[in-house]
Amino acid sequence: MKLIGSWILAGASLTQPVPFSHKQHTANVACNVCHATAEKAERAGMPAVSQCMLCHENVKRESPHIRKLAGYQKDNKPVPWVRVYRIPDFVFFSHATHVGAKVECAACHGPVEQRDVLAKEVATDMKSCIDCHKSRGASIVCNLCHELGQ
Repeated sequence: MKLIGSWILAGASLTQPVPFSHKQHTANVACNVCHATAEKAERAGMPAVSQCMLCHENVKRESPHIRKLAGYQKDNKPVPWVRVYRIPDFVFFSHATHVGAKVECAACHGPVEQRDVLAKEVATDMKSCIDCHKSRGASIVCNLCHELGQ
């Protein structure tokens, strides 16, 4: 993993507690089913393990990875997913605002629907954000992203 402080560099591959293929899952499930708060909150959110088990109670239930998921559910613990994309604490980013502006998920996260294993593919540095804002005619005033509520 390529880390600088709390920053994860593009191309960094992370080991997740349970393998998860977005490619396999997005063939049958829309992104907002698992990331339910993306359209209405700052964070896109992660599904509760109980949501995963709605299907996996019957699908691949004998798989060691699904058994591990079932263990998290039995112990009433969330899956300790490792975040792939992280921005500094001093930056405000709202998924809801970006979804409302019709920014596709892939603009910031890359083509996750094509990936069996996620790695950070898109830089989340200030230059990338400013370039994107400029290309879409969005504001680049500092307090838009650097003062919560502005």
